[in-house]
Amino acid sequence: MVIQYKCPNCGDDMRFDSHSGMLSCASCGRKDNIQDLPDEFITNHFDEEEAKQYQCENCGAVVITDADTTATSCSFCGAAVVLGDRLTRALAPAKVLPFKISKDEARAAFKKWCKNGLLTPKGFMSANRIKEITGLYVPFWLYDLNAQAEVKAIGVRTRQYSRGDYIYTEKKYYDVYRDITMDYSRVPVDASEKMHDELMDKLEPFHYQDMEDFRTPYLAGYIAEKYNYDDEAMFPRVKDKISGYIDSYISSTIRGYSYVNYKQRNISTSKRHAAYVLLPVWMVYYDYDHHVHTFAMNGQTGKVVGKPPISKKKVVAWFTSIAATTFVGIKIVALMMGGGLLW
Repeated sequence: MVIQYKCPNCGDDMRFDSHSGMLSCASCGRKDNIQDLPDEFITNHFDEEEAKQYQCENCGAVVITDADTTATSCSFCGAAVVLGDRLTRALAPAKVLPFKISKDEARAAFKKWCKNGLLTPKGFMSANRIKEITGLYVPFWLYDLNAQAEVKAIGVRTRQYSRGDYIYTEKKYYDVYRDITMDYSRVPVDASEKMHDELMDKLEPFHYQDMEDFRTPYLAGYIAEKYNYDDEAMFPRVKDKISGYIDSYISSTIRGYSYVNYKQRNISTSKRHAAYVLLPVWMVYYDYDHHVHTFAMNGQTGKVVGKPPISKKKVVAWFTSIAATTFVGIKIVALMMGGGLLW
C-alpha cells in the first residue's frame, strides 16, 4: 500500500522538484513530467484506524504514521513514500498547489527573516538554531460563497452654525436601505486539527492560478495530511472569516452621514462550491533558550509567519528612546513658543 517512485534509469527514489515542477532523480538527474505519468491512485479502502504502519519497499523498515498522514519519508533510509490508500475516494484532493520554494531556499529565507527582527534577542537573530524544516501539504477547503445582505438604518447629518451669541446644531435624519449581493471566490480555510488556524490564515495569499489537478507524484518527498473536517464542518468558520469583509463593504455603500444607526442587518451566506485542495507550507522548528518556536512559511511565496521571542531589554530601550525623543521635541516647541530658540 506504499507508493514509491523509482527512477527507470538508476532505481533511486524520485522526488518532486519545486524548481522544474517535475519528478526528479537526485542520483542520475532524470526528470519526468508529472502530467505524463500514469495515474497511481489505489482504489482499495480499509479502516484507517488500523492502517498505521507500512513497510518501506526501499529498505524494509516499518514506516509509522498516524491516521492523518498521507505522505511521509522513511525514518531509516529517507525514501519518499506516498500512502496511497489514504488518498482514495472522498480523501483524494481535487487540486494541489505544488511547492515553488526548495528546502534550501526556505532555510535561507527564514534566516534572512530572523535577522530583520528589531526586538528579537541578539542570539535569536543569528538564525543558527534551526532544529527542523518540514515540507508539508496542508489540507484546505476553498469556498465559493454568496452573501445576501438586507440593511435598514438611519443616517444622520449634522451641522453647526452660530447666530448672535448662540451656537446651533442641526440634525437631519434619513432612512437608509440596502439590498446587497456579494460573491467571494476561493476563500481558504485549513481543515487540519493539527495546524494553528491563525498561523495558516496569515500565510495568505496563495496564487491559486498555479494549482494543478491532483496527482500523487506531487507529494513525493513531502509530508501530506488529509482533512480532519469536511466542508460542512468548516462552513461556520469560513462564514466568520468573511464577516469582516461583508461589514466593511456594507459600510462603504453608506457614506455622507455624520453617523449611522443600524436598525436591521439580515445577512445570509450560502455555499456555492467547496473544493478540497492541498497547499504547500514549510514548517520551521527553531530551538532558542531551551524552547522550540514554531514558524510557518508559504511554500509558494516565501512569506514567513510566527511569533519570535521578544527581548525585554530591547523593548525597554525602544520605549526609552521614544520617550527621550518626545521630551526633546516638547522642549524645542516650548523654547520656540517662548522665544528662547534662535534660528
